[in-house]
Amino acid sequence: MRTIEHWIGGKLTAGAATRRGAVWNPATGQQQAEVVLGGAGDVDEAVRTARVAFGEWSQSSLSKRAKVLFSFRELVNRRMDELAEIISDEHGKVVSDARGEVQRGLEVVEFACGIPHLLKGDYSDQVSTGVDTYSFREPLGVVAGITPFNFPAMVPMWMHPIAIACGNTFVLKPSERDPSASLLVAQLWAEAGLPDGVFNVVHGDKEAVDALLDHSDVAAVSFVGSTPIARYIHERGTASGKRVQALGGAKNHAIVLPDADLDYASDHLVAAAFGSAGERCMAISATVAVGDAGEALVEAVSAKAAAVKVGPGRDASSEMGPVVTSAARDRIVGFIDSGERQGARIAVDGRGLVVPGYEDGFFVGPTVVDAVTPEMDVYREEIFGPVLSVLRADTVDAAIALVNANPYGNGTAIFTSSGEAARRFQRGVQVGMIGINVPIPVPMAYYSFGGWKDSLFGDKHVHGPEGISFYTRAKVVTSRWPHVSHPAGASYHFPTMH
Repeated sequence: MRTIEHWIGGKLTAGAATRRGAVWNPATGQQQAEVVLGGAGDVDEAVRTARVAFGEWSQSSLSKRAKVLFSFRELVNRRMDELAEIISDEHGKVVSDARGEVQRGLEVVEFACGIPHLLKGDYSDQVSTGVDTYSFREPLGVVAGITPFNFPAMVPMWMHPIAIACGNTFVLKPSERDPSASLLVAQLWAEAGLPDGVFNVVHGDKEAVDALLDHSDVAAVSFVGSTPIARYIHERGTASGKRVQALGGAKNHAIVLPDADLDYASDHLVAAAFGSAGERCMAISATVAVGDAGEALVEAVSAKAAAVKVGPGRDASSEMGPVVTSAARDRIVGFIDSGERQGARIAVDGRGLVVPGYEDGFFVGPTVVDAVTPEMDVYREEIFGPVLSVLRADTVDAAIALVNANPYGNGTAIFTSSGEAARRFQRGVQVGMIGINVPIPVPMAYYSFGGWKDSLFGDKHVHGPEGISFYTRAKVVTSRWPHVSHPAGASYHFPTMH
C-alpha cells in the first residue's frame, strides 16, 4: 500500500504521527493509498521550518521571486496532464475537467508573476517643505492554507503563489481525501528554485487544522470549504490573533427568464450543475424559472441531463465521474429521497446508477428535481452533488427576492435577452459573483474571488488585488533630510505642515 507523506523543508517525511487515512479511487471503490495524518508535532515542525526560511525569502529581490514564479509556471504547464490524472484518480472528476482546474490555477500563478508591479508602492514628494511620504507593503511571515477536496490543485493555487510572491512562507494542509496533487506541486516548486522550507505540506484532519489555527507563529490562514467549518476557522483563527479569510458554502441560483434562449440556457445549466459531479462551490444547484419558462426549461434540462455520459474519470468518453466517497454518495441520495418525500417531483433520477465494470464506484447520476419550494431540505442544504433543483417565480423581482432570502451569497446567474432585466438583477441581487448568460461566473485571476453573507467570513476575498492585500501589510514612511550647517534645537510645538 502506497503511503503519502508530508513535504517539509524540501523533502518527504512521515513525521511523528502514527495515524493513517485511506485514499480511495472513487471510480473503483477501492483503496489505492494511505496518507499520514499529522498532529501538532508535525505542524510545529513545518511552521518552524517555514519560519526559518522566511528570514531569507522575505528579503529576496522581487526579480528573484518573479524568476522562480515564471519557472514554476512553466513546470506546472509541462506536467499538466500528469497532475490532471493524479486529481482524477483521487477525486474522481474526468481528466479534461481536472486539466481545466489546473489551467485556472495557472492563471493565478501568471498573475503572481507580475509581483514587481503588484507590490509597487506610492510616493508623495514634498508633502511639506523638505518632507516626503511613501508607502510599501511587507510580507506577514508564515501563512497557512487549508483547502478542500473538490479542487486539490486550483484552490491551493489561489493562495500559495500569491503568498510566496509577496515574500511569505507557506504551510498547506490539503484535503486528506485527495492529497497527492499537493506533493507534485511541492516538487515542482523545488525544481523551480524555491528555497527549502518556503512551501510545505502537512496532511491531516481536524487535529492538524487546530494546530495551525492555534500556532503562535502562523500569521494568517486562508480556507475554502463548507460554511460551518469556515465559521469555525474564522472564529478560532481570529481568536488567536490571525488574519483569516474563510470561504464557505453556496447555494447558487440561476434565474431563467421567458425571453432566454432555452437551448443555450439548458446546455449551460446542465454543464454548471453536473460538471465535476456538482462538487464545486460555484455549481448551479438551483434554477428559478420565471413566468411561463418553467415547463419548457424542465423538459430541455431533463433531456440533456439524461444524456450525460457518466463513467470513470480516466475514460475519455466520460463527461461526469463519480463523487469523492461512498459517504458523499449516500448523503446526496439522502437529499434526493427527502425532496421526493417532501413533495418534489424527480424529473431525472440519478439514484442507483451502476456503471458497467465499475459496480463498486461512488456514482450518482445527474438528477433534476422539479417543483421544489424553499422549505424543502433539497433546497435549503448545500448538497454538493449532481442535483439540480427547479423552483418557480412569477416575476424577475420575485426571483431576485428568492435569491436574496437564501443565507448564502456566493455566485448567481441570469439567462435573458433583456438588458434591463439583467441590469436590475445585477444591481438588486445580494451575491458576490454574478453571471449574465454565464452560469459559473468565476472571476479571472486579476480580480478577486469570494461571496457575501454566509459564503465568506473575513473581509478579504481570495487572489487578485485582495489576495495581495491579505498576504501583506502596509508601511507608510514620512522622511526629512535637512541640510544642517549648525546644530538646531528641537521644537516642542505641535507639528503643523507649512
